[in-house]
Amino acid sequence: MIPRLPLLAALVLAPVALLAQSATSPIPGTSLAEQRAALVRAKAQAEDARKRSEALEARARQSAAAADKTRNQIAALAARIQQSEADLRAGEARIGIIAALQREQARRLALRQKPIVRLTAALQQIARRSPVLTLVEPGSVSDAVHRRIVLARVMPIVMANTRGLRKEIEQSGELRQSADAARLALAKSRDGLATYQRTLANLEQRQRVTSRSLRESASLETERSLAMGEEARDITDLMAQIEDAAVIRDALIRLPGPVPRPAAPGDAPLPVDRAAAAQSSAAPAYRLPVIGDVITGFGEISESGVRARGLTIATAPAATVVAPAAGRVAFAGPFRGYGNIVIIEHGGGWTTLIAQLGRLSAQIGDQLRQGDPIGSTGPGKPRLIVELRRQERPVDIGALIR
Repeated sequence: MIPRLPLLAALVLAPVALLAQSATSPIPGTSLAEQRAALVRAKAQAEDARKRSEALEARARQSAAAADKTRNQIAALAARIQQSEADLRAGEARIGIIAALQREQARRLALRQKPIVRLTAALQQIARRSPVLTLVEPGSVSDAVHRRIVLARVMPIVMANTRGLRKEIEQSGELRQSADAARLALAKSRDGLATYQRTLANLEQRQRVTSRSLRESASLETERSLAMGEEARDITDLMAQIEDAAVIRDALIRLPGPVPRPAAPGDAPLPVDRAAAAQSSAAPAYRLPVIGDVITGFGEISESGVRARGLTIATAPAATVVAPAAGRVAFAGPFRGYGNIVIIEHGGGWTTLIAQLGRLSAQIGDQLRQGDPIGSTGPGKPRLIVELRRQERPVDIGALIR
């Protein structure tokens, strides 16, 4: 006689072993941790931008002069835009987290479903056995008793795993609802960002019209700066020329006016070394000019062996770029190999270069406050370059904003 019982037990208990194993099998790693870290960064950036926008809006309400009020409104709106951009990044991170959870759950469902399908097939094979054969075949009654014993052992495990499978399916539905809600919130954030951007463009246009007469007096300075850009060998040479010009200009500004003749020779005041005082000035209050992720840090070595003199920040397309610190625009325009660039003099020998902008709103000679918009990044996958220098030496920006 063929030993049908061991074969039957193996057929039924093998899926049961898989069921027990599937409940504890580790899930392969995903990018869930990275998505959660991105969410934390985006929420922090959004909160920082929200605080700045509220402070600037309060300043705009308190402004008496129309020009000053408009300027504060523009800066506040730029901060609101950066808050919306950070909210968008947070929304995208949430969707990424939900997608990672859904992938993880799909693997768990697959692990649970496979042994249940095999067990169901085994039980169906038992159920299809005709009761008549049980009476006529030798040993069939004994086999039927053993089948009942096997089923009695199997059914509690089957029921427990079926409940677990139902719970996984319910969680899958909850994840789908969360994903739908996150996508809806993301769409609303995009609409709000577009509205802010249109309002900012209108305010900037109004400000340009108002200040057009004042800009005419700066045409000579603009021509001189653009000539520097054409003559410079590279971006380092251009920044060196601008820094040298800034040193001369600062020295001229600090020259004392006419001093009355003293009543006695000993009453003459001693000269003040203003150049030394300028060189010892502290670093400016600094922040990153754009919402994004730093993908290249200060001093990192590229694949071509070049050491980074600043930061490279990955941003969303058309992300708003603001002044990282107060200062004067010494150069604004295209420069070979760097797209549109802006060079800002902060005084005391401090200079910032911002490169790879898509659109410029800053103009040469503009006096900027921290947070004033200067342009936006380009389309596609833009990478913004930010370099801070002190007396022609690169400085680690991260040390100033930590």
